[in-house]
Amino acid sequence: MGKKKLSFLNGLNDGIPIALGYLSVAFTFGITAVSMGLSPITAILISLTNVTSAGQVAGIGIIAAGGGLGEMAAAQLVINLRYALMSLSLSQKVDKSYTMPHRITTAFCITDEVFAVASGQEGEIPPRYMYGLELLPLLFWTGGTSIGAFLGAVLPEMVKSALGIAIYGMFLAIIIPPAKKSKGVLFTVLFAAALSCCLANFPAISSGISIIICTIATAALAARLFPREKEAGSNE
Repeated sequence: MGKKKLSFLNGLNDGIPIALGYLSVAFTFGITAVSMGLSPITAILISLTNVTSAGQVAGIGIIAAGGGLGEMAAAQLVINLRYALMSLSLSQKVDKSYTMPHRITTAFCITDEVFAVASGQEGEIPPRYMYGLELLPLLFWTGGTSIGAFLGAVLPEMVKSALGIAIYGMFLAIIIPPAKKSKGVLFTVLFAAALSCCLANFPAISSGISIIICTIATAALAARLFPREKEAGSNE
């Protein structure tokens, strides 16, 4: 028997777990954005046109601090550069029907989770599968932001403050497990946190510039101190 052809419904079904996970994070982002002074509509538009939790959190921080466009662009480039690499990787798995318009459209919603699911599929990936895979995550990300943004106006301040830190709890949940297993990851986390705290004491350094410095400096030092081991059989 040949390999099953991936359909739109296959993608839709595979996207359900991703969408459900995005809902709670986007809800918290909506509350956080409004608490920083953004309007609910602005928060919703940010999520509709950007599907990147770390990038959006950094972005609203720069907006709240009055950062410039150049600072915003540089910070987003550093934070989200990995998506370009993911798209390049997935481009090797798409089938012949994946024309340039399809590539441009589906590249918009390539996230860590979407990449992981798509890259794990057997055989070539058709456009219809990617559209199905990305549809619910995009809707739930935007919908979750909408709920959080508008509820933020009616929820008690104590509740908003508690929910506002949930997104940072998500980041902790991402970094703590690998940090327990790898000295390199642990060093990277601690060094980045320490450097960020040091830079916070310099008022001349804005939040956006601080993110750029922390990302580049930490990545460079970690790569130097903890280089990736060569895989067995590799000649590189």
